[in-house]
Amino acid sequence: MIHSMNAEMVKKCFLAGAAGLNDRKEYINELNVFPVPDGDTGTNMTMTIMSAVKAVGAVENLTMANLCKAISSGSLRGARGNSGVILSQLLRGLTKELRDYDEIDVPTFAASFKRASDTAYKAVMKPKEGTILTVARGGAEKALELADQTDDLEVFFGEIISYMDEVLEGTPELLPVLKEAGVVDSGGTGLVTIMHSAYDALLGKITVETPVMTQSAPEGKKAKREAISTDDIKFGYCTEFIIMCNREFTEEMQADFQAYLESLGDSLVLVAMDDLVKVHVHTNHPGLAFERALTYGELTSMKIDNMREEHKETLFTEEEKEEAYAKKEEKKAPEMPHKAYGFISVASGDGLSEIFTELGADYLIQGGQTMNPSTEDMLAAIDRVNADTIFILPNNKNIILAAEQAAKLTAKSDSGKQIVVIPTKTIPQGIAALINFVYDKSVEENTEGMTQAIHEIKSGEVTYAVRDTSVDGKEIHQGDLMGIGDHGIIAVSKHVDETVVAMLEELVDEDSEMITLYYGGDITEEDAEALAEELRGRYEEDDVEVEVHAGGQPIYYYILSVE
Repeated sequence: MIHSMNAEMVKKCFLAGAAGLNDRKEYINELNVFPVPDGDTGTNMTMTIMSAVKAVGAVENLTMANLCKAISSGSLRGARGNSGVILSQLLRGLTKELRDYDEIDVPTFAASFKRASDTAYKAVMKPKEGTILTVARGGAEKALELADQTDDLEVFFGEIISYMDEVLEGTPELLPVLKEAGVVDSGGTGLVTIMHSAYDALLGKITVETPVMTQSAPEGKKAKREAISTDDIKFGYCTEFIIMCNREFTEEMQADFQAYLESLGDSLVLVAMDDLVKVHVHTNHPGLAFERALTYGELTSMKIDNMREEHKETLFTEEEKEEAYAKKEEKKAPEMPHKAYGFISVASGDGLSEIFTELGADYLIQGGQTMNPSTEDMLAAIDRVNADTIFILPNNKNIILAAEQAAKLTAKSDSGKQIVVIPTKTIPQGIAALINFVYDKSVEENTEGMTQAIHEIKSGEVTYAVRDTSVDGKEIHQGDLMGIGDHGIIAVSKHVDETVVAMLEELVDEDSEMITLYYGGDITEEDAEALAEELRGRYEEDDVEVEVHAGGQPIYYYILSVE
């Protein structure tokens, strides 16, 4: 029987939970309902908890108070995506209840589970059942029920986890989209994964003494290319590049970046030298690696080689270093002058970045659907913008919570900056919000006007499916082109242009005046202009104008708006 846990035991269980989540992150990613080509839930939750693991590893005087502070602050600052932010809030609530005790017993754990669930629910404006929140609340309710029935933590946690498994299995009945796709909730799966691994550590089944992250094989362990059949190659593209960092590349950043790259492929080599980082990875999605890397700085020496050809040397050459440093010197930005209003926008792609900059954005965080910036990334951007009031445009629904968390942390600091998060869920909404900002108006008036503007835009995105599934009443097969609107998938076909046309048939109505196409990095200007000309012919009688802009975004062939 186990009647209480001290700080050392809680730490071991926490690290084991993090390790378990890290081991299963790719499986959790596969549970995402929408088969879009991104990491999403498993990756976001893992990177969030690994940020806390890093903070725990830095604790020198291990007390319950110090441990709880490290878990809470580490997860808060490292939170990525909705699932990561919710996990950070669960950990925040849990640790607030535990931090005042040296020994934790059943009643205290029961109270902490309830506080964790309540804290997470409060963090979400419109909580949705059938998600990680439901699973967390189920665990909390079971904990309170058991508090008066046993004082044995082994029994207590065993029954809670068993009940959370049941709640997880029932999530498809609460969320129809899960039932249609034939999966349980991915965030809830991540949470029970943490619980199962932590419980195994409590029982002595596993031992985790140090923070665990998946490691690549050493250079000397790699198989010779001549011995590998092309039929056996799992990851098809040898991808290499150098990052010219725009800020210090910390150990935490390196660990986060490594974890993300390992979720994309194998044969990873990551070499950090001062403000340069050299990356080599074998992956099926080079664009995702590039997009994540852009959050740390500018890219140079980018190479993508088919794995059926001999790949290049993976270490820095003097020529590469000299070229990178020369480009870095050219890119150094002047000190930003003080101003009343500032703007931070999240976007990916040279064209979209240029558009936001021309509209007045002071700082661009590279990211989006395929890469969710962390709260720490938001805080770093806030620090760079020298303004009294800073508007943040997340431009993705999975980034809004992280932005709001950064705003709350800034409000508690002595920076004197006011942060306003405009809840933009798409690139077109972000553009509309910026266009509708008026310098002569107050913060409150602009907040209202920008928020109103995003509701007058219809958005769409065209990308490809990474697996077979059924969503929104549509059968989708791997490789299909999907048209994703503001409220779900509205078109599926085998060709990009067909998908755009089908989407617009749903989005354009008698009040529509303008269609704007932002074409991605995989679309040529000629093809985009040809599609635009076809659309002008289709909507000529309706007096709907069609504009085309180079977005340069990866993964998404087109981003489009109708207004």
